[in-house]
Amino acid sequence: MQAPQEPHELPTNTAPGIIPLARETGPLAGTLYVTTNSGPHSGVKLESSSGDARSPSKTKQKRNKPTLSCLECVERKTKCDRGRPCLACVKRQSSCEYTVVANLIASADRKNSRDSKARFVTKPLSKIRKGSTATSASNIPSPGTDNGWTSIENRAHRKSMSSNGSSPYLLSNVPYSQSSPSNVFGIGSQHPFSNYWTCQGGLPEVISVMPSKEQADILIAKYFEAVDPVYPFIHRRSFYADYERFWSKSQEEKGNTDASFIALHYAMYALGTQFMPFPSYEERSQTAEFYCSAANQALRVYSYLNRTSMRAIQAMLLMAYFLMNDNHASDAYAWAGIHLRQAYAMRLHRDPDIVTPDASVLEKQQRRKLWQAVFHHDTFLTVLLKLPPTATHSDVPVESLADEHELSLDGLDSCLDTHSRVENLMSINVIAPQACEPLRPALPHHIVDPATMKSDVAFMRSMWHLGNLVQENFSSPSSLSLPLANSPRHKDSLIAAFKRLYKSFPSHLTTLDAVTLQQQAPHHPRATRQNLFLTSNYYHCLMLLHAAENEHAGVEPNIKCALEAAHEAIWSFFKLWGLYESEAGVWWVFQHRAFEEALLIAHLLAIPPQQDPMTVRDPIYGTAKDDVARMLQIMDQNFRYGGSLEMHRTRKDVLREAFEKIVI
Repeated sequence: MQAPQEPHELPTNTAPGIIPLARETGPLAGTLYVTTNSGPHSGVKLESSSGDARSPSKTKQKRNKPTLSCLECVERKTKCDRGRPCLACVKRQSSCEYTVVANLIASADRKNSRDSKARFVTKPLSKIRKGSTATSASNIPSPGTDNGWTSIENRAHRKSMSSNGSSPYLLSNVPYSQSSPSNVFGIGSQHPFSNYWTCQGGLPEVISVMPSKEQADILIAKYFEAVDPVYPFIHRRSFYADYERFWSKSQEEKGNTDASFIALHYAMYALGTQFMPFPSYEERSQTAEFYCSAANQALRVYSYLNRTSMRAIQAMLLMAYFLMNDNHASDAYAWAGIHLRQAYAMRLHRDPDIVTPDASVLEKQQRRKLWQAVFHHDTFLTVLLKLPPTATHSDVPVESLADEHELSLDGLDSCLDTHSRVENLMSINVIAPQACEPLRPALPHHIVDPATMKSDVAFMRSMWHLGNLVQENFSSPSSLSLPLANSPRHKDSLIAAFKRLYKSFPSHLTTLDAVTLQQQAPHHPRATRQNLFLTSNYYHCLMLLHAAENEHAGVEPNIKCALEAAHEAIWSFFKLWGLYESEAGVWWVFQHRAFEEALLIAHLLAIPPQQDPMTVRDPIYGTAKDDVARMLQIMDQNFRYGGSLEMHRTRKDVLREAFEKIVI
């Protein structure tokens, strides 16, 4: 009798193409032979070598089929189109989640179907890529050529202004056929920084024109009152410690101060001056421009093109906002390119727990806040200019900007390390690191209470989450003249994503009632400003999304929802005007968003409704028309709304022309 074979041994009498699989125990003990065929109808056949070949009872094995539908549809037993999110969850306004296996399979399918040669952040349409690359005059787009805008604004803007590839809202007209320099966005025609400085003066010359300590205190206080609430990236406690230390030095010692800190001083003076009540707009503008010129000269002394620090980037970021408020948006866009590259060079786009693990909690938190500020400026400026975003590569998690980091005392016993943490071990900052002096005792206005700290962090996280959605779904497509939605389901999913995000914001940042905000403003002015800036950005994007259309994909604009979103967006500006009128006349980003919203409302109301005539009786149509009229009334107050600047007069003329075409 032949001895049984061990399970791991293979019988020697198997024919070619037969793979034996041994069974050790059980009712089907024996050997299974897997027969493989190599022909065109190849397959796998299982044959049993057990003693009873006629046994009718065999264990039926179930196929391990992964669940590809979302968990909500599986639970409800409804049909799922397996979108991210699926259409069923979009209609239900429910959370759409998938299993890990389903996500892996979906990502693999997307990877296999993606064009490996594509180099676009957002792939343009084939019709945009077609055409000759010749430079003949016949191929140059004319002022009336469709510039790719696929929403409702496309038809309307061709009627009211020339748009040949530039942002139509900026009222620009780029002369492609000219070889001489052109005004890029139609705004800002002079160099933003006047030159008052000599070659030999250096930093002492810049310091010599500083305001008095009393004036400086007023300007810095105004900065922290009006600017810091909406861009809270400067640590007040450590700044004031260095600020007071600087003013306690002699004039000779001041000349040896870090030049980037002097630049930050002047940038804050410039912004503070913009929000100060001056007898005339010209006097205020000239004083602020002088301070910004001094900040630029301090950066030149610092050699900002080949050196970087957190203070230098902070100063440059504030100077970009100054340039925008000073009607130099094109210069601000170019200037932002420098400080954004400097932020990349300083590794601010990397998680500080990875690149600076030994840094204090305070420094890590400041790196996160500064990167968030750079990201915020780049994203929302490119939305207005319809240009590609640049702050696109980062692994800093939004959740790392946490309350416990803001409230930590780690790092408060010494000044911040203001210079770049470079990887070059021969750097002078590594060989001879600068000694940090202990912080001086704080005065009451130097300290931010814990409740305000937590509120600021909540506001920054909210703006960060919103910026991530906006950058991916607005900035990138608009920069390539692509539609915002490629199908009705895609548009519905985008709207649902924005609404879900808005519901996650803290309640004090989403209050829309004007009376409530008016009552809140005297006691919590900081939170009130943050509320107005967040709601303005959110509803502006929601307005554009509702108004978007894509005729080739069957995406139609939702005029009523677009008007409702535009009403909330423009009323953020009206509420700012009512609560902080002088500030509303300074913020360029707020003014320009309000102008876009009023212009889009006028264009939507100029298109006869295609639905039932009863729809025009909806109150939102009359409310929207009143919003445009109120915006025109504010623009007529030239002495409050930016003086006699050409841009504001042009905005008013364009909006009035659109208002006269309203048919409802």
